[in-house]
Formats: sequence, C-alpha cells, structure tokens
Amino acid sequence: MTDVKPARSARVDPYLFHDDGRIPNNPALPLLVYRGVLELAGRDPAAGCARLFASHGWTGAWRNGVYDYDHFHATTHEVLGIIRGHVRVRFGGESGLVVGLDAGDVVVIPAGVGHKNMGATADLLVVGAYPGGGEPDIKTGTKWEHEQAVAASVPVPDRDPVYGEGPLQQHWSKS
Repeated sequence: MTDVKPARSARVDPYLFHDDGRIPNNPALPLLVYRGVLELAGRDPAAGCARLFASHGWTGAWRNGVYDYDHFHATTHEVLGIIRGHVRVRFGGESGLVVGLDAGDVVVIPAGVGHKNMGATADLLVVGAYPGGGEPDIKTGTKWEHEQAVAASVPVPDRDPVYGEGPLQQHWSKS
C-alpha cells in the first residue's frame, strides 16, 4: 500500500515548447504540470511516490533534485514528483518559461524538453522516473545531440504516471 495518493482532481497546466536550435523541445507533446496532485503522507513519502509512479509503469525511480544546467532527455520522457521544498525550473531552454513547483506537484516532461534548476530551497527532494523502464540520457544541446534528439522517435506512454488513465492521455495523442 502506498502512502502517497493522487488527489481526486488537480489542475493540469500544459506548456508547449518549440525547437530553439539548441534544445529540441517537443513541438507535439506539451509539458504537463499537475498542481498539488500528490497527497504526501507517511514516514517515507518519496518511496510512496516511487511506488505510485511504478504502479502505472513509470520505473527506474531516483531521489535528488533538478540539475542546475540546461539538459534534456532525447530517448525517454520523465516524470518529476516534488516531495519536499520548492524549486523554480526553467523549461524549454534559454528563452523558455520559469515555473515554480512546490511539494505535491508533479511534472511530466516530454522527451527533448529542456529543464534547468533556477533556484531551490535547501530541503528540496524530487522523485523522478521514466515510462516502461526507460533509461535517461542526459543531453546539453550540442549540435550532434540536437540532431540525434530531433531524429529520435519516442513512443507515447500507455499510462499516466499519477492516475493511470488521466491527463496524459487527454493531452498527448498517439498520432
């Protein structure tokens, strides 16, 4: 039994980012920010969050923060659950959007979308995972990495990492 449960409903903010020449972003799949979706409880809410994600096929969980440099993943999507603290993350590269995230928020980052920690509280704790056992590749936007990412074909996951059936299916089509 998990000690982290999704709220019955949460506001989901979609953001679409276009290729900036360095960070490919993802012109087809929007970044999804689920506001206050995790009901954090128990002695180890990070483990509960990892179990919640894994129950919907998002595995390979890790605990840490968000890197303080622009990076993206060319071969997999990523989910981040904010367990503790606050972080400001810039999504979409240098001309992207800075989004504040608090404990209880979840972000689903499509393959190719850049992200960078722009400042966080000292107590920040993030749980990350990947659909279908994906392995993260960390790219920083060199010309070769950009070309590789643009050429990559990353499938849309079958399941939403928080609800199973939910916002991911509503915002990401398998076209």
